[in-house]
Amino acid sequence: MTAKQINAGILGTGYYLPEKILSNSDLEKIVDTSDEWITERTGIKERRIAADDVATSDLALKAAEMALKDAKVSPDELDLIIVATLTSDRIIPSTACIIQDLLGAKRAAAFDLSAACSGFAYGITVASQFIQCGAYRKALVIGAETLSKYINWEDRNTCVLFGDGAGAAVLGQVEDGYGILSFDLGSDGSGGDAIQIPSSGSRMPVSNESIEKRLNLIHMNGKEVFKFAVKAMGNTVKHSLEKIGMKQEEINWLVPHQANIRIIQSAAKRLAMPMEKVIVNIQKYGNMSAACIPIALAEAAAEKRFKKGDIIALSGFGAGLTWASCIIRWSKED
Repeated sequence: MTAKQINAGILGTGYYLPEKILSNSDLEKIVDTSDEWITERTGIKERRIAADDVATSDLALKAAEMALKDAKVSPDELDLIIVATLTSDRIIPSTACIIQDLLGAKRAAAFDLSAACSGFAYGITVASQFIQCGAYRKALVIGAETLSKYINWEDRNTCVLFGDGAGAAVLGQVEDGYGILSFDLGSDGSGGDAIQIPSSGSRMPVSNESIEKRLNLIHMNGKEVFKFAVKAMGNTVKHSLEKIGMKQEEINWLVPHQANIRIIQSAAKRLAMPMEKVIVNIQKYGNMSAACIPIALAEAAAEKRFKKGDIIALSGFGAGLTWASCIIRWSKED
C-alpha cells in the first residue's frame, strides 16, 4: 500500500526592509540618469538600501521572525531552513546556518540555495518535498539579498535596478486540496553570462586587479535578459498549470519576480490576467532578486488580499539562467 502524500503549504509569511530609501531623484545626483528615464523603462521609483554594517542575515532574521510569529511556529519546531540568496554573508558558513543559530532552531538542518531571482520559488519547492514525503514537518524558506553591496554606482544601466530586502515563509502540513499543487523549475546555463559577477569565485578570485576593473560587481546584458524573461515568466506558469490540468483563468493572483514592470505586464498578458490581479511592488523596492517574490507574497498576505481557497501563481526568472513557478491553493484563513 502506498502512503498517502502529505499536503505542504504556507503557514505564515514575513518580510523586512532596510529603513534607508534611495529614490530616483537621489540617483540623479549620483549618476547620469533621471526619474523619467528610470520610471519609463523599469517602473521603479525607489529602492531600499542596507546600511554598511548590515548583512544579508540581519535582514533574513527579521523576516524569519515575522513569518514564524504569523505561522504560530516556534524555532525549535523547525526541521529545515533554506536561504535563497546570491549575497550570502560569507562563502562559508552558509547564511542559513547563521540564521539557524540566531533563531535557536537547534533541530533544523540548514543550507543556502543559489538560483538568483528564482531562488525563493526553488526553495519552497525543495522544502515542500521534504514535508510531502513525511521526512520533515516544518520548514522555513527565506529569500534575502543585500544587492546594493555588489552594485557599480557608476553604471546607470544596473545601479537603478536593485535594492535590498528579505521575505520568508514557514511551510508545513495543510488540509487536503490546499497548499503547493504544482511547480515548474528550469535552467539554461548557456545564458549564464547575461547576469553575472565575473570575479566572485574560483574561476576568477577577487583581486586588486578585478576590483579596479569592477569585475567584483554585477554585470548584466539587459537586452538579453529582457528577451529571456518575457517568455520565461508566462511560460513557466503555463507549464505548472498543465501538470495539474488547471486553466490559467482559474488563477486568482499572480505574484511575479519584480525586475521590470514591462516584463510583469507581458507575463500578465500571456496569462490573460488583469493587472489588478497581479501583485506589484517594484515601484517601492526595485529588483531584490530572491527577496522579491516572498516580500510581495508577505505584503499581500498582510494586507488580507488573499482569501482561503485562492489560487496563487508564483513566477520568477533570474541569473543562471533560471526560471521557476509554483501553483498554490491558499490555505490560511483571513
